[in-house]
Amino acid sequence: MKIGTFCALAAVLGSGPAAAAISVLGGGLAQDCYKAAQAGKSDSASEGACSLALETEFLTPQDRGGTLVNRGVMKLRRGEYNAAHADLDAGISMIPNVGEGWINRGAMFISLHRYKEALEDLNKALTLGLKEPAKAYFNRGVAYEGLDDETHAYLDYQQALVLEPGWDLPQRELLRFTVTRR
Repeated sequence: MKIGTFCALAAVLGSGPAAAAISVLGGGLAQDCYKAAQAGKSDSASEGACSLALETEFLTPQDRGGTLVNRGVMKLRRGEYNAAHADLDAGISMIPNVGEGWINRGAMFISLHRYKEALEDLNKALTLGLKEPAKAYFNRGVAYEGLDDETHAYLDYQQALVLEPGWDLPQRELLRFTVTRR
């Protein structure tokens, strides 16, 4: 399974949580759904490709789970949190060992200011492994800040930058911190 990533925008501390699309094998509408999610699309036609794939295509459990997660990400981008939550839960239930499902649900929880739940999902994503773990560390930094844990937030933003040098989001967040030695 190939994994792709993108950034979803949310109004959390001026930055959005990072999320990940899950690729599906083969062609067809499920592949179109993945490509749309990977490209940052969330329009009704793109979501429709996901829905039609789920309704009409024969998909392996892995591809069905990935398509559910990708559709959930599109809904998340539009702020349709209940619908996104349902798709992400369904996708995770089919592919519980794929970290990208968990990072997306963590991003959704951040958007809802449910930071403790976000931390649980982001920790699970990191434990399972991710193609781009920097995004999970960045999200975890946002969640820690939401819980007023500035030390862990700073450390996670730093780790995100170590893993992906030059990434502007963690660079921007780190500029807000003043580090003092005791």
